[in-house]
Amino acid sequence: METHVRRGADESINDRNDRAVRAAAKWYTEHLQELARKSQKELNIPAIVVLTDDKENARKSDKEGVIALSLTDYISGLEDADRLLDMVNESKLAHDAKPKKGEMLYSEYYSMSKMMTQIRAGTLHQGIFNVSPYNYLEGSVNVPAFDKSLLILGRDNSNRAIAGDIVVVEVLPKDQWKTPSSKIIDEEALTKDDNPESEENEAVVTERERKALQDEVRQAHGTGTEGRPQPTAKVVGIIKRNWRQYVGHIDGSSSSQASSAGRRQQTVFVIPMDKRVPKIRIRTRQANELMGQRILITIDAWDRDSRYPMGHFVRSLGEVETKGAETEALLLEYDVQYKPFPKTVLDCLPSEGHDWKVPQDMSDPGWKDRKDLRNLLVCSIDPPGCQDIDDALHSRPLPNGNIEVGVHIADVSNFVRPNNAMDTEASMRGTTVYLVDKRIDMLPMLLGTDLCSLKPHVERYAFSVLWEVTPDAEIVSANFTKSVIFSREAFSYEQAQLRIDDKSKTDDLTTSMRTLLKLSKLLRQKRMDAGALNLASPEVRIETDSELSDPVADVKTKALLDTNSLVEEFMLLANISVAARIYESFPQTALLRRHATPPPSNFEELITQLSKKRDLSLDVSSSLALANSLDKCIDERNPFFNTLIRIMATRCMTSAEYFCAGAHSESEFRHYGLASPIYTHFTSPIRRYADLVAHRQLAAAIGYEGPGASAGEGLATRSKLEDICKNINHRHRNAQFAGRASIEYYVGQALKARGEQEAKRLGSDVAPGVDEEGYVMRVFDNGVVVFIPRFGIEGVVRLEDFVLDGQQGPGKALDQKASKQVAARRESEFDNEQYSLKVWEKEGDDGGDGAKSKPGVKSMVVELFDKVKVNVSSVKEEKGRGAGKRRVRVLILEKA
Repeated sequence: METHVRRGADESINDRNDRAVRAAAKWYTEHLQELARKSQKELNIPAIVVLTDDKENARKSDKEGVIALSLTDYISGLEDADRLLDMVNESKLAHDAKPKKGEMLYSEYYSMSKMMTQIRAGTLHQGIFNVSPYNYLEGSVNVPAFDKSLLILGRDNSNRAIAGDIVVVEVLPKDQWKTPSSKIIDEEALTKDDNPESEENEAVVTERERKALQDEVRQAHGTGTEGRPQPTAKVVGIIKRNWRQYVGHIDGSSSSQASSAGRRQQTVFVIPMDKRVPKIRIRTRQANELMGQRILITIDAWDRDSRYPMGHFVRSLGEVETKGAETEALLLEYDVQYKPFPKTVLDCLPSEGHDWKVPQDMSDPGWKDRKDLRNLLVCSIDPPGCQDIDDALHSRPLPNGNIEVGVHIADVSNFVRPNNAMDTEASMRGTTVYLVDKRIDMLPMLLGTDLCSLKPHVERYAFSVLWEVTPDAEIVSANFTKSVIFSREAFSYEQAQLRIDDKSKTDDLTTSMRTLLKLSKLLRQKRMDAGALNLASPEVRIETDSELSDPVADVKTKALLDTNSLVEEFMLLANISVAARIYESFPQTALLRRHATPPPSNFEELITQLSKKRDLSLDVSSSLALANSLDKCIDERNPFFNTLIRIMATRCMTSAEYFCAGAHSESEFRHYGLASPIYTHFTSPIRRYADLVAHRQLAAAIGYEGPGASAGEGLATRSKLEDICKNINHRHRNAQFAGRASIEYYVGQALKARGEQEAKRLGSDVAPGVDEEGYVMRVFDNGVVVFIPRFGIEGVVRLEDFVLDGQQGPGKALDQKASKQVAARRESEFDNEQYSLKVWEKEGDDGGDGAKSKPGVKSMVVELFDKVKVNVSSVKEEKGRGAGKRRVRVLILEKA
């Protein structure tokens, strides 16, 4: 061939490849020119250009008569050059830049060989870098060698690590060990005057940051758990960067307005949505156009001589605060796969579409190895409006006095065959993601809401777990079978509860549900007696006027009924039974779910807080001991106190995770929260890929040979299943984060709408917010964190957000200029032993606004667990690096 290039004896692979590209470019140039000469028509011949940032390669290209340009030079000649240049990797743009003369701000990383050697020797440690949500200068790394996290204090010790990076750390001498943060330190406040253009002579730690750290780090001689110092460490290397695309907005104060006329390139700061990530410098020619937009960027480099990482613009998502931009922003931020299903996936769907039906002829292959359970009085119980119905139940008396109970799960594996395009897509998505206003499906809608969904009054394929149980809910036997069912009804939790409670209803279906409820209560009590935990998490329900409404009509706390527990107990029982069965058949490859026992050190702070503030104890020696002691955490004057403690205890736990059975010893299979020795997910295959794998493994375990059978599925290689577990763990966590972020956005929109309506009614320019009950969850020396049950959110309340003696009404309190003046007048006293904060106003100080404060002005003292009256509002930042960004603001009005 004309373009074939053989590698020379002394030629490197890279040089040979460069020469091959030049040869191909030269051939195309000559070939096109020859075509033009032979053609009778005038042809517009394209220029063949070699793109290279290698100067030697460019020199050789020129010598051989080939056009060679750097990427930036090539883009500069295009019509849309300004926008395109913004999207070039910063390391490419820096290729022709002058070498920097600034001194190195950060320590050089250790070599990989040095790190590996010392990790094996135990002198260095490896772990994931985390950042405190309340103090951007405080990081931590969990390592097996220490019971408590290693603290990473300050920029110099974090050494360019970003939240999520896998880092290597070196423990500092004991005299440098410190206690965790007692101060809220916000990057937005401390670095607001940083100049994105300036890199020379900048310090890795500014004087403001140094002072904040010195003020914040308490002496290591305090008493009590919180006063004891923790080991501190510094980052000496990065094993794996967790860099990704980040959603953010341009810091308005970092942009030069003078550039509006000439569209010159300037360096600006982008503020990521994720507060754990530092500001990112980008160079752009369209700063003014991007102001007030949600934008997507990526990090390219973080050099030792730069205080901040450098990145580049990818694209704009739309205006900040608009529904479309904010929704896409949170989907991108949490790595949710939200693009439409490709044609290759849709081609895997049944050709009959919505007309598909269970074959009526029982000799059809679809009936092979299936039981006909259409005669059973099966029903489903789900949240209101549920369309992807995964599960249904039944019960009926047996002649021997026992009861048959069945859990019937949508047989998704009949439609999603191993390793086809739909299976590959589902494994990548991992889970369905539920947002307030939309659902991002794991499977195409045809399956999720129709063919697989166990809708009432139609026949559906199912995978059934059938138990024989005694009237005391003792399990006599468990059987598993593929089946065909005919659901009689699809109830909401409320509808099922009303039906059960209606004494005039005596039909067989209602009687069946009453039996299920009775058995579920017995099963629940057995779990609790075994040590299962009744934990709590904030759950709210967003109500809208219509599916497309914006803003939100209302926010309500979810009500839990007995029927919620009814469904939960039998789903848990099904998951436990299936886990035992697939582990029996596939002891190395069963896909299971575990919840590791949390180390007692995780609870030390909460134990100390309960002891000091309420004279209560928390026994964490076992899950049963913890469950019993949580039951005793009661405040007669405050019914919510117990729920608050359960929420705080939940945050002391480790996260549950999917795993491959062969990856852990059987003693480590235990699900701590459920007090079960073995567990998996089987009951939601429409929305979780883990359940689909469990279905395939169970089918193989019982010898099912009908359509969709894959006898080798449970015997797939451990490495493949471990990769699946890693991905679905990641997807599951991110789906939870995305769901919470969606609720927070809509809570903000609800507050905004309500505030605007109230302001209009009062004829005011300032939205007053709404008054609610809150509970103090954390106390710092310059503010507190308050949990508001009504909205399921936490708010940071700084010194200026305490409303003292009526001198700071909601209108003035929400005004940013007034807030700064109020903050300047405030003083506080923090008692770290008693978890209390006293806030008062300086006497006679005018705070710069000419208004002298009154002597003897009222002070306020708040303590951990206090119930407080708060004002909650949605405010939009007008100036500074947060300009255009809306946030929920919480004011403490008084102690309740």
